[in-house]
Amino acid sequence: MSPRGRARAVVVVLGGFLPAAVFGLYNELTAAAESARRVAPALGIHIVDVETGETVYAFEPDRQRIVASNTKLLTSAAAVDRLTPGYFIETALQARGLVIDGELLGDLAVVGAGDPTISGRHYGDDPLFIFRRWGEQLRGAGIDRVRGDLVLVHGLFESRQIHPDWPRDQLHKWYEAPVSALSFNDNCVWVWVRPGATPGAPAQVEVTPDLATVRIRNRARTTSRKRNHKIAVDRKPGSDVIEVSGWVYRGAEPFVVAVTVPDPELFFGQALRAGLGQAGVTIEGELRIEPRLPDATWRRLALHRTSLPTVLEVVNKRSQNFYAETLLKLLGAEGCGEGSWRSGIEVVASFLEGLGIERGTYSYVDGSGMSRNNRFSPRQFTTLLRHMYFHPHGRSYMQSLAYSGESELEPPWMSSSLSERFEEDRYQRNVLAKTGGLNGVSTLSGYAKAQSGKVYAFSILCNSASARWRARQAQDRIVRTLIDRG
Repeated sequence: MSPRGRARAVVVVLGGFLPAAVFGLYNELTAAAESARRVAPALGIHIVDVETGETVYAFEPDRQRIVASNTKLLTSAAAVDRLTPGYFIETALQARGLVIDGELLGDLAVVGAGDPTISGRHYGDDPLFIFRRWGEQLRGAGIDRVRGDLVLVHGLFESRQIHPDWPRDQLHKWYEAPVSALSFNDNCVWVWVRPGATPGAPAQVEVTPDLATVRIRNRARTTSRKRNHKIAVDRKPGSDVIEVSGWVYRGAEPFVVAVTVPDPELFFGQALRAGLGQAGVTIEGELRIEPRLPDATWRRLALHRTSLPTVLEVVNKRSQNFYAETLLKLLGAEGCGEGSWRSGIEVVASFLEGLGIERGTYSYVDGSGMSRNNRFSPRQFTTLLRHMYFHPHGRSYMQSLAYSGESELEPPWMSSSLSERFEEDRYQRNVLAKTGGLNGVSTLSGYAKAQSGKVYAFSILCNSASARWRARQAQDRIVRTLIDRG
């Protein structure tokens, strides 16, 4: 039987004698699916009526496909279920020793809790905001100088910070940031490249935040020829040298790119020292990186708390890999007592088993979908999505997803992953979904509310795509058809 015939058989078996409107919807979905299949021959689609659970349309719904960032739907759903939206990540600043005349005669320590949000993302793009606030709290406790060391405790998570499946030639990219229990600024610095004063002059290169974590090797030069404008920024694995090369057109706007740091704990410590210093607190000792808190009596001086929904929003709306991987390790730490990829995967597998998605019927290896070994079927996604729709905490889960039209409400640097999709008025706020993309892969799974008021869960997994933008257009056509005719 042809693929078209198999898909049609699903509807006939379920429907018997179906109203003309249903057949009209099916025929239009079939035409849209055929268009998608021409762009991505390895295609999988499953659409269900959320209320009844009945399949509305299916094309190879049980074949595993590479799912890219749709993986985040699984990670975040398990987090909502296991941790609940009332969960807080708490990072504590602690001290030991006496305080005499404004001096702490002892050490400060930060116990890493796996918080990915310690950055400027939620604080007016000011990465040191939280640390300055801690400094103000220290001064409020009568401390403006620490005679001892700054101890950085990272043992909540495993020592492995880079997943073995991630492409080694992209480890300097923001989407492959190392994962540590102590992280700052998404474990990235921003590299700014501007033209020099005259053609042939070195380009101007600036790093923010500038904490001496990385070194710059600048080989880029200024050019008067616009067609020669091409900039490359790289950092070799394990190296603290960021190499900038190429040509910068003298009339070009600043080029900016996020580059990962090689040592997250050191980066965190340098940022904390700088932030405390800006608040008037000086640390005289060294940075000491330890797996656990030294055996002594410590007291808490300050605390930073982050809610689970704050993390989920960045995972799903912004599709931030670093947040998703941190969340997976947190699941492992809370569920198995080990903050590792292995333990996190075990927690998610246990959650999926409760939905009837059995082990061995999928491949789940990291929390973000960066690995091409994350493989699920469309039906498994719609099973998950329908379960979460009726979940006691389903509202929090769905609020974490990008929705059509959301980009208009956000500043450009925090634009939604659905920006520039479903822009027509009748689709605004009628799509809640997660996008995904790798080379040759484009995925879209989520919810669509039809003009009729019905809500559908859908999963459209495009593999072997000739062009990702064409695959996205095909996905959008399917979802639009569902909204218009469903």
